[in-house]
Amino acid sequence: MKLIKLDAIDSTNEFLKGLSSNQKIENFTVVTAENQTKGKGQMGSFWTSEPSKNLIMSVLVKDFLVETSWVFNINIVVSVTVIQALEILKIPELSIKWPNDIMSYSKKIGGILIENSIKSNGTIVSIVGLGLNVNQTDFEDLPKASSLSVICKTNFDKEEILLKIIEKLEQNIQFWNKNSDLLKKEYSNKLFKKGIPIPFSDQNNHNFMGIIQGVNAIGKLQILLENDSISDFDIKEIQMLY
Repeated sequence: MKLIKLDAIDSTNEFLKGLSSNQKIENFTVVTAENQTKGKGQMGSFWTSEPSKNLIMSVLVKDFLVETSWVFNINIVVSVTVIQALEILKIPELSIKWPNDIMSYSKKIGGILIENSIKSNGTIVSIVGLGLNVNQTDFEDLPKASSLSVICKTNFDKEEILLKIIEKLEQNIQFWNKNSDLLKKEYSNKLFKKGIPIPFSDQNNHNFMGIIQGVNAIGKLQILLENDSISDFDIKEIQMLY
């Protein structure tokens, strides 16, 4: 693993993307930053973080995805990897808020953004961005956010967490073909609010009740509706209200 440490950058994902397009870099190259000025979240949102308090990282993953139809597999393996690494640290009540927010109890402690690109030779390269709230304690304007420090009432070593995550990621990718069914099951079992009636809002701001059942093969959320039918939803089509 090659580790590139930066003091400040607009986006670790953009930095690593530029690096990988201009030169050949090794698999699992990691970029971290103490401060990120233009961190990105899902669907164009921004990830804000107090400088030097949190783990901000991006990692290059190649030679994993071989078909675009399997692209959600990288979401599964990364989300489960982060959960497994945090479980080693005894972080309580961990779950994955679909598709890839990391939760402890009902608070968001981390977010994952994966950007995939197809190279001219047909290979797929993934830039995996992770923002993990580690030692930040002020979330005054973010009532649904928290950190490992707030939840566990102690400070954590950010680099130790990073190394655990990369170690687990390499293992899970190496043994994906053997363990993919187990990892998919673990992702499904860790879904936030799975099996519990919960309100949702659709694209037309229509609210409805549903029960999360799991995800389908391409990563759409499967929800049991009040008429006993199961519908599949993409990330742009639905919002969980909690």
